[in-house]
Amino acid sequence: MNMHPAAPIAAYDPHYDPLVSDSPGRNRDYAPTYWIASAGTPPGSDGPIVHDMDTDVAIVGSGYTGLACAIFLAREFGIKATVLEANRVAWGCSTRNGGQAQNASGRLSRSQWIERWGLDTARRMHAEITDGFETFEDLVRSSPIDCEPQRGGHLYIAHRRRSLERIAAESKILNDVFGYSSRVVPLAELRREFVDEAEAVGAVHEPLGTGVHPAKLAFGYQRMARDLGARVHPGSPVQQIEQRNGAFFLRTPGGTVKARAVGIATGAYTSLGLTPVLHGRCMPILSNSLVTRPLTTAELGATGFRTTQVITDTRTLRFYYRLLPDNRVQIGSRSAITGADASHDRHFRLLVDGLHRKFPALQGIEIDYSWWGWVDVSHDMMPRIFRPDPKQNLFYALGYGGNGVSYSAQAGRRMAQMIAGQAFRGQDLPIFNSPLPGHPFAPFRRIGQRMLYRWYHLRDEAA
Repeated sequence: MNMHPAAPIAAYDPHYDPLVSDSPGRNRDYAPTYWIASAGTPPGSDGPIVHDMDTDVAIVGSGYTGLACAIFLAREFGIKATVLEANRVAWGCSTRNGGQAQNASGRLSRSQWIERWGLDTARRMHAEITDGFETFEDLVRSSPIDCEPQRGGHLYIAHRRRSLERIAAESKILNDVFGYSSRVVPLAELRREFVDEAEAVGAVHEPLGTGVHPAKLAFGYQRMARDLGARVHPGSPVQQIEQRNGAFFLRTPGGTVKARAVGIATGAYTSLGLTPVLHGRCMPILSNSLVTRPLTTAELGATGFRTTQVITDTRTLRFYYRLLPDNRVQIGSRSAITGADASHDRHFRLLVDGLHRKFPALQGIEIDYSWWGWVDVSHDMMPRIFRPDPKQNLFYALGYGGNGVSYSAQAGRRMAQMIAGQAFRGQDLPIFNSPLPGHPFAPFRRIGQRMLYRWYHLRDEAA
């Protein structure tokens, strides 16, 4: 039950752009996703901040990471955090993603970890990410959370022969170096046992992968956090964080929150002026998604969908897709460069054309939902859970690069441990002991992004 009257819900802004706007808004409505439409009534909150208040820990951002941090602070350390959200709870990535939980975080492969950090660190990173997947699954198995999990693994479908050779080599590294039992799936088996995708030339199957209903997952986290004593305040954008006399003062339109520690979990929706420590540290990238009407029995047969596992293809500008529990198909990929261009029909058509290429039998199928959202991509393609200044109790966790559905639970847990002062195994790993890197040409990143997208497209589609 709400403890304060809800603030008026502002209209959804389809053109919001974190590199242009000073703020994501105040109490804006959700994006028109299938997830929000099918999640039921959102759980109660503690209403917007309406007066000055004190708290031990303030968490900025009520997505998966922020809510998981609040859960672990309460459950493991007895700390009842205050979660501050600019708009509605889990308004950003956490209700706009594809619901694909994989044994990954960031954009680098295991072989790239070895190249960057060496074998020992790569093995310990693998252990950390795999432990994170179990942290996620532990939460999903909890009673307040009913997010329609579809388990069974992850299919990495090669759309070109050279791509199959590349992921087959990566599969061998996963098995031989990391003891992670992935395997190559020949095309005949893929079509017979999993899905008859027209572009596929083969695939690699990884054992860890779970599809979830993203909004039901977020709302489950919200219920759990509040059941444990955390307070969740939507409609309360943090306009400024000031540190003085050993405390932090977070100014919102309704009052200032004083806290001894702050955890920032705002992802790609980080306000430009929120804190200097995050200025230019992540590149927000748009991703589009759509959901079809439910498939008929004949259409299911024609597409050969015999799996509900999460699926991605091998394009750099990858498509991610799966069959949902009600027999709809969800598919997503990269989108516009700027928020101002996000609603242009060509970005919608890119997804529809991709769906038709993969499944010709779905030509002309009705699309019931279409939306987009911002993904937080770090400049070195790996996330960070980090304390920028050892003398200040300010922490952040972000930069998942589109692979945060599962690892965000672990990131929230690790940030909670850091806030509580508890050491943990692997704390010397690069994602914990180094900041998100900056970018020397930050004001011009989108010029480079446009050129990269053109090059990626040409390379992805070359025969």
